[in-house]
Order: sequence, then C-alpha cells, then structure tokens
Amino acid sequence: MTALFQRFPALSWHRPLMLLAVAMALLVVWSLGGMIVDDRTVTGLPIWAKSAKFALSVLIYAVTWAWLLSQLTRWRRVAWWAGTVAALGLAIELVVITTQIVRGTTSHFNFTTPLNAALWELMGSSIVVVWLATLVVSAALFAHPAADPARDAAIRYGAVLSLAGAALGMLMVAPTPEQRAADSAIRGAHTVGLSDGGPGLPLLGWSTVGGDLRIPHFIGMHALQVIPLVALALEYGSRRFPVLRAPDTRRRLVVISAATYAALLAVLTWQALRGQSVVRPDATTLAAFAAVVLAAAAATAVAVRPKGAAVRRSSIGAGR
Repeated sequence: MTALFQRFPALSWHRPLMLLAVAMALLVVWSLGGMIVDDRTVTGLPIWAKSAKFALSVLIYAVTWAWLLSQLTRWRRVAWWAGTVAALGLAIELVVITTQIVRGTTSHFNFTTPLNAALWELMGSSIVVVWLATLVVSAALFAHPAADPARDAAIRYGAVLSLAGAALGMLMVAPTPEQRAADSAIRGAHTVGLSDGGPGLPLLGWSTVGGDLRIPHFIGMHALQVIPLVALALEYGSRRFPVLRAPDTRRRLVVISAATYAALLAVLTWQALRGQSVVRPDATTLAAFAAVVLAAAAATAVAVRPKGAAVRRSSIGAGR
C-alpha cells in the first residue's frame, strides 16, 4: 500500500477520499459492464445506470475535495476528519444503492418492506452527515484564502453553490399529495406532477414530460467543479488576451460567473417545481433564462471594459 501511494502521489492528498475515488472508478466500470449483461430496468432505466451515475458523481466529488484539502494550512486536522466522515458517508450511500440494485429494487423513497425502509433511512442519514461534513470543510476553505483572488472567489462561491445544490435534494424526500392520498409505500419522488419512471433523457433519466428536481440538484452540486474551471480558463485566456491579465478583472468575472450560475440554478429549480420539463420550457421560463443571460453579458462587458475608457467618459461628461 505504501508503494502505491509513493507511485501515485495524488492518492496522498486525502487518503480516505482518494481511496473512495478509486473504489468509485471501479464501480463505474462494473456498472457499465452490468448495463451490458444485465437487462433489468427500474423506473424505466437500466438498473445499473443509477450506480454508474452516482459513482461517477462521487468520484468527481472525492477527487475535488481531496485536492482542496491538500492545499489547506489552517484547520487541517478538523478538515481532514470532516473529509474522512464525508468519505465514509458516501461509501455507505453507494453500498446501499448497489445492494438494492443486486436485489432488483429501488433505493430511494422505498418503504415497501422493513428492510427497504431501513436501507433508505440509512442512506438518507448518511447524506445528511455528508452535507454537514462538507459544510465544515467549506468553512475551512473560507479560513484559508487562496493567493490568487480569482481562484479564491471560485473556490468559495463554488463551495457555497455546491452546498445549496446538495440541499435541494431535500425537496425530493417529502411524499407527494398523490402518495399521501394512496398511503403509498413509496414516499418521495424525483419528478414533479408525475410518477417517477416516465419518459426521460437517455441514461440520465431526467423527465422529458414533467419537472425533475434531480436537475437543479445535480447542477448545483457540481458548481464546485464548474466555477473553479472558469477561473482556470480565465488564467489560460490571460496569456492571449491582455484584458484578463489583471487579477481583479479575473475575480470580477468569476463573481459574475458564480452569480449567473446561481441565477440559472434558481430558474431550473423554479421550473422543476412548476412541473415543467427542462426540454419543454414555456415562454415565461425562456424569458427568465434570457434575462439571466443578458444580465451576465452586460456585467461581463462592464467588467472587461478598460478603466481608461471609463475615465475618458467621465471626463467628457464633466466637460459638458
């Protein structure tokens, strides 16, 4: 094991999280194989698609947080233990999901038998623990500002949006009115206005006929990858575009990106709660998306405008 860590230094960023990432990579491969040889379906999707999606998402989460934890110089011990707790909670979640796949049933919202209910409650509890652990690690990031202001803003806003996206998952766990009326043993749903399992996007399963809360949940959780990637893209672009070479300009653009991401997340959540499919937006939703895009474009134009131009315009105004 020591030789493995020496050969692959990245595994030492945060060993529990990186070992979880390795396990998730193996589970992704296993799940893809399962989708080929196992023709069972659950809620309209190949039964192994769920473990493939969750394992890939957890893999990305684990690698991202392991790298961030390796950068800390403050709160290192607290953050290390919080990361370990998160790794354990995520491992429990994937064990439950895989167990239910093997058993041929759903893992989420399933109260059909005492065992299914116990497994769902165990998974739900582990998710809450992971969220709290992530909150602690996010606080550690705020106590440890990065040297580059754009990177600092990207990590901080990405962490906050990721926590918000994860919290949106709580919108799915309450029984729907139809489930309450029927005293259903399935309590909770991904889809708004319809039962889970209807027409959906390939592999993802996101509803194409109703609102789907998995969309803002997924988009929000991965802000921690998207916003820092924006910062890195701006750094790369600064080699070619002089306007991006000023750290304050890059920071402003990161803030605009984060605000735009948050606005899009709000619109997607609002759309899903209205029972509207993401692939069939109405005029009101399209107008909301257009307003977000226009606001982002205007803010970006102001952020990259040379300071000299603003000074000249101010001088002209004063002369008049």
